[in-house]
Amino acid sequence: MGKSITVAYALWAAGGPLGLHHLYLGRDSHALLWMLTLGGFGLGWVREVIRIPAYVSEANRDADKERKRSHVTIPPPVGPVRFAGQVCVGIYFGTVALIGLNTLSFFYLIVLPLCVGAGVHLVSSVGQQTSDLQKTLTACLITSPIFYGSTLSPLPISLAASVTAAQNRRFKPSRSPENTQQLVPRLYRLGLAWLAFSAPLGYCIFHNTTATLYYLSDCVAALLDIFWFLPWLRNVFEYILLMPYRILCALTGGGYYEEAWRKMLEILLKEYTVREKEALQVLSLKAEASLEEITRSYRELAKTWHPDHNPSKDAEAMFVKIHEAYEVLLQRHRPLRYK
Repeated sequence: MGKSITVAYALWAAGGPLGLHHLYLGRDSHALLWMLTLGGFGLGWVREVIRIPAYVSEANRDADKERKRSHVTIPPPVGPVRFAGQVCVGIYFGTVALIGLNTLSFFYLIVLPLCVGAGVHLVSSVGQQTSDLQKTLTACLITSPIFYGSTLSPLPISLAASVTAAQNRRFKPSRSPENTQQLVPRLYRLGLAWLAFSAPLGYCIFHNTTATLYYLSDCVAALLDIFWFLPWLRNVFEYILLMPYRILCALTGGGYYEEAWRKMLEILLKEYTVREKEALQVLSLKAEASLEEITRSYRELAKTWHPDHNPSKDAEAMFVKIHEAYEVLLQRHRPLRYK
């Protein structure tokens, strides 16, 4: 059964940044890319308003044309948009790895280049094209030692991988129409890929809890503000992005508001970070100290070590240390900014 341009545009409008129209057209690599980047960071989604007819035509291409194309050995033309996408998504995947996996052994030699290579290959496999995954990953592994330890290393690694992928581009082999109809296996594979990508971010959340929760709160708000011109789409994204939050609030026994949020934070933030433990020692407090106890101890110690009242040489340094410790613990007890 042929694909409809009307349906494709409807899915593009309703859930384009999540790749629904690509899923409908059997473009699973493109759908996964859109799921992980929210429609190519929004730019790719907007660009597709003029590309959808070509996508539908591609999906409706009959088997004879597919077989004829499969015998063609000439590589597909180099596309500047695809190349730029490979570089950007490679850097994006590398940044996610830097955030969530940088404590793993051999991170800069193995983990980071493999993540960057996966992002580049995903873009190179969009549509009817693909590339040599082995050669792309090899280029990443060769380039990574040159920029070992640098936070900017995803850029040169992604460039090397993108050049390699462009040099080894080719058309995908033809597939039977039946392969695009097996929706459940396709969704299963896409779900596994999404979980694999989300794992580093989940690791980051549960091992850097306080700072990460504040950061994620600001990121969610900034992301939702992008879609101010489409309130209904903004509400859809808000519902999806905050689904884990609502589930956790329900599990803690309450509504979606402040009290349930406090209970959830008590679960997530019950373990102190190393910096917070040091701050507790500076203020001579126990782990279960309340905000009132923290404030009381800070005021007493600040009064004792204030340079205007303490002639000791270490008074100023100790006063600064006490203030910094108080700020660390205050940040932990401050309510998360969520409207």
